[in-house]
Amino acid sequence: MRKSFRFVQAQDGAGSADVPRHAIIAKDLVGLGSGNCGIERNREGAHMDLKTLLDTPPWDWPEDAGRTFWRILTDPRSKESDRLVAAELAGDFTVINDELADTLVTVASSAREPEPLRAQAAISLGPALEQADIDGFEDPDDVPITEHTFLTIQESLEKLYLGKSTPKEVRRRSLEASVRAPQTWHQRAIEQAYSSGDKEWMLTAVFAMRWVRGFDDQILAALKSSDLEIKYQAVVAAGNWGLDAAWSPIVELLSDAHCPKHFLLAAIGAVGSIRPDEAPEILVDLANSDDEEIAEAVEEAVALAGVASDEDDSEEDEWVH
Repeated sequence: MRKSFRFVQAQDGAGSADVPRHAIIAKDLVGLGSGNCGIERNREGAHMDLKTLLDTPPWDWPEDAGRTFWRILTDPRSKESDRLVAAELAGDFTVINDELADTLVTVASSAREPEPLRAQAAISLGPALEQADIDGFEDPDDVPITEHTFLTIQESLEKLYLGKSTPKEVRRRSLEASVRAPQTWHQRAIEQAYSSGDKEWMLTAVFAMRWVRGFDDQILAALKSSDLEIKYQAVVAAGNWGLDAAWSPIVELLSDAHCPKHFLLAAIGAVGSIRPDEAPEILVDLANSDDEEIAEAVEEAVALAGVASDEDDSEEDEWVH
């Protein structure tokens, strides 16, 4: 099964951000409000509202933030740059719901829309898909979208990926978003992407391997890649599946003085997942790092390693008895 932690961007796909963000699930999912944020008064007001929201943690957004994103996305007079930001923010758990999800699907599927906007709309659907896939629909309060919307998103993303006229970037983001709720067609799609020889498609494939099982050999090979983005995604995938054969190359990253910070953070988490019993000792030096983010990553990894170790011991005791 997949690990309970993920080194994932909230709405980002492979290669769309240098430093990954952890997906943040707010305690209370906020629906689309009805308040007026001022975007109908003037275009500058819309820009300023977006800038403020972009710089504000999602859990501190006003209740009508989702309505702001919806208005900008559906208003043909909005600047393309504003719509791009709105498409990114609309996928956050604090605002996403059926109406916003439907809007993102419409934008992603429209050949009249700019390619970058379509690609962003597609990848922004990923977090909601994953949450719905994990929690199911027995309790509607657990997920931000309904089962009908979930199925519509899955069908739309598959259609976009398979579409011969769909631009490459939109196809890539559609695959990257859709694998967060794995389906049978993903195995073949990832195989084709990885074996294509195209670095961008290979990057997408390795990104997707963190959600779809069965690619251990490819992950190990990608850890040796000279392409840093592909290698980074392989570290994340190896950690997510607890791939023991990846232990040595990932541990080596911890002592590499030239290791980029986002690589180091991913390696820290992966170590805690792959060998939870050994993680505290391996990470002890980094626990006292002057870099607060690194120290916190170690603390989290060790805590998760402790939970994983306890679960493993419990399963072994049950098997013995």
